[in-house]
Amino acid sequence: MRHRIDHRKLNVTSKHRIAMLRNLTVSLFEHGRITTTVPKAKEARRFAEKVITIAKRAAIDGIKPEVRLRYARQITSQLNNRFAAEKVIAEIAPKYKDRHGGYTRILKAGYRLGDRGAKAIFELV
Repeated sequence: MRHRIDHRKLNVTSKHRIAMLRNLTVSLFEHGRITTTVPKAKEARRFAEKVITIAKRAAIDGIKPEVRLRYARQITSQLNNRFAAEKVIAEIAPKYKDRHGGYTRILKAGYRLGDRGAKAIFELV
């Protein structure tokens, strides 16, 4: 039974999985659209949407600077990339200020030639 299973293991160690999800999310924020496999995209979506939600709180006008800094540090610690964190807060989060979730989209894009792995286009809405 699959009760209370929280995430996909993706056939890698936990440290590798976390690093991979961070890298996918940073690439998504830098480029706006990436191509990956469907399971990786579905896992990265969870990670990316949580980061965007935190960035929305940091992007609120009139927020205290120390609170904004706290959110920025939290995002930086999750992404391990200061430049991506700044881009999320300054450019991406203000676009979604009136949206309640659903910041990313996964489109299925056929299969890889080498191993018939299901490909997906992972993009920001």
